[in-house]
Amino acid sequence: MMRAIVWTAYGPPDVLQLKEVEQPRPAANEILVRVRATTVTAGEVEMRRSGPFNVLTIPLRLYFGVFRPRGQRIMGQELAGAVVAVGSDVTRFEVGDRICAHNGFRFGGYAEYATLPETGMIARIPEQVSYEQATALPTAGLYARYFLERAKPQTGQSVLVNGGAGSIGSFVVQLAKKSGAAATAVDGSEKLEFMKSLGADHVVDYTTEDFTNTPDAYDYIFDVIDKSSFREAAKALKPGGVYLHSNLSLVRFIQRKLSRHRGGRSSVFVTDQNDIAGLRTLLDLVASGEIRVPIDRTYPLEAIADAHRHAETGQKEGHIVISV
Repeated sequence: MMRAIVWTAYGPPDVLQLKEVEQPRPAANEILVRVRATTVTAGEVEMRRSGPFNVLTIPLRLYFGVFRPRGQRIMGQELAGAVVAVGSDVTRFEVGDRICAHNGFRFGGYAEYATLPETGMIARIPEQVSYEQATALPTAGLYARYFLERAKPQTGQSVLVNGGAGSIGSFVVQLAKKSGAAATAVDGSEKLEFMKSLGADHVVDYTTEDFTNTPDAYDYIFDVIDKSSFREAAKALKPGGVYLHSNLSLVRFIQRKLSRHRGGRSSVFVTDQNDIAGLRTLLDLVASGEIRVPIDRTYPLEAIADAHRHAETGQKEGHIVISV
């Protein structure tokens, strides 16, 4: 048996309940991991409360359960821990390996043990990197890297990151600076100093200033929190500038298709992909000190509902980590 957080219904954080459940056993092609750390992501918060509505809402309800999550659902898309057993066909990992992973909709991170297919999104953790640092990389870190890979900003160019203090944004700011670009980070007034500590050249308090009212200012705008639209943001782009987002809202999709802007300005949708090499690169950057993993708060497993409540406030800076 093991302790795990079971997702019992759609609704407020208290639907996540600590229970004793059967410990999983690895199949022939799987590894068994003693989980040491996991995270609370914005995606998990949205899935738990089943909102806000977007183009994924209906298929996700069909997948997880229309009226309530089917079966014994244990959330946690990303995790870090040590391999404690391997299936008979496993060749890539050994008992004792320190790993971090993204387990997708298989979930499993909100528990003391989890199984992972050895061909999944898994990377070994360098000894200089803690479990708490490593567990924040497979989702937010990789998303930030996808944004930068699509844009490829150069030295002397200017980028704006809307949501610069969040999980993804905190990495985008650091990686943009590493590319040589000038970074402007946008978030609430209480987060301005934090964004400066990430290396942002300029910070904007969205409660008092609208970044879209700055004409022809940026080569790239990264909206990592899906709070703007291409139509709104285009005027702040230089000619040839690019607006990058990951918003799956049907309204935003239609707006994007109907919007036409002169000067070669364009909109690019960014999504995740299976990129183990990219995850290894991020781990090496953390190990060398070239980027850092900002952790807002760390909660024990039994306080997962409190962690979700804090995530819903929108006040976090960086990542919410769960120590298992």
